[in-house]
Amino acid sequence: MTTSPRNQPTEPRRIELLAFADAQLLDIAGPLQVFDSANTHAVAGGAAPPYRTAVVAPSSPVVTSCGLALLAAPLPRRGSAVDTLLVAGGRGVAQAARDAGLLRWFAARARQARRVGSVCTGAFVLGAAGLLDGRRAVTHWQECDELARRFTHARVEVEPIFVRDGPVWSSAGVTAGIDLALAMVEADLGHDVAMAVARDLVVFLKRPGNQAQFSAALALQQASDRFDALHAWMTAHLDADLSVVALAARAGMSERSFVRHFRAATSQTPARAVQRLRVEAARRLLATTRWPVKRIAQRCGFGSEETLRRSLLRQAQTTPRDYRARFAAAMPRA
Repeated sequence: MTTSPRNQPTEPRRIELLAFADAQLLDIAGPLQVFDSANTHAVAGGAAPPYRTAVVAPSSPVVTSCGLALLAAPLPRRGSAVDTLLVAGGRGVAQAARDAGLLRWFAARARQARRVGSVCTGAFVLGAAGLLDGRRAVTHWQECDELARRFTHARVEVEPIFVRDGPVWSSAGVTAGIDLALAMVEADLGHDVAMAVARDLVVFLKRPGNQAQFSAALALQQASDRFDALHAWMTAHLDADLSVVALAARAGMSERSFVRHFRAATSQTPARAVQRLRVEAARRLLATTRWPVKRIAQRCGFGSEETLRRSLLRQAQTTPRDYRARFAAAMPRA
C-alpha cells in the first residue's frame, strides 16, 4: 500500500467501500456518513471537501441483508486513484471471501491505496486477500475465534473496538465502523475535526480503539434489568461511595439480600462490578486525556494511584504508564 503525508492533499481523498449481496447496511452507511459529515464541516468553514466517497460492488444494485437495495459503482479499473479502501461485513461475507475474482481485485486495489480497512466481519475478506498476515486485527466479538482459526498468521485481538496495524485497519461489530471512520478522520484532519463530526452525529462517546467492544456497563445491562437504575447511577458516580453498604441502601435492600440478588442477576459480586466499571473508565481516560494518573485514579474512585495500578494490572495485565504508552493518541491537553 502506498503512503502519503498527513497534510491535506489538493484533491479530495477517494474513499471506496466494497459492498456485496447480504452486506450489513450499517457497516456501509455508518462509516460513509462520518466522511460525509467531515465534508459538511469543511464546507461550512469555507474549505474544500476533504473526501470523495463511493460504494463499489461487482454488480448493482446490491441488496443488503435488511432488504434495502443500494446502487453501487462498478469495481474501479486498475490505475485509478484511491486513498482508502474499506470492506463491509454481514451475512454475505462468507461468499465474498470465497470469490477468487473479487479477492484478486481487492488485493490489487489495496496495493494502490494508502490504507485499507474492514468493518465487522469484513475482516474475513482482508484475511482471504492476504492482508492480515503478520498483523493485528479484530472483528465482531462472536467471530474472533473463527478469524484466528482461519488466518493463523494474523494476530487476532478480542477486545478492541478497532485496531490499526500500519496501513491496515479493522473494526469490531457494526457500529464500531463509525469509531474506525472517526479515527481515520482524526488521523487525516486532526482531533478537533473528528470531535466536531462526532458531535454532529450525536455520538455519545468517541471511543478509542482500545476500548473493550463488550463493555462492563453493557454486560450489566444484558444480565438483567432489575438493577438498571442502580447500574446507571454507579456508572455516573464512580468517585462516590460504592461500597455494598451504600449500594444496598440505594437499592432499598438489606446488605445480605442485595448481595444475593445482585449476584443472581449479574453473575458477579457488587465489588467485582464496581471494579470493572472503574477500570473501564480509567482505561478510557488514560487513552484519551493527558490527565495525571493521580487525577484519573481520583475521578474513577480508586482513591490512590497504587490501587488503580493494581486493579489495571489484575484486569488488563498492564500498568497505567504502559497502557497509556501503547494506546494514547495525540490528544490536546485537558
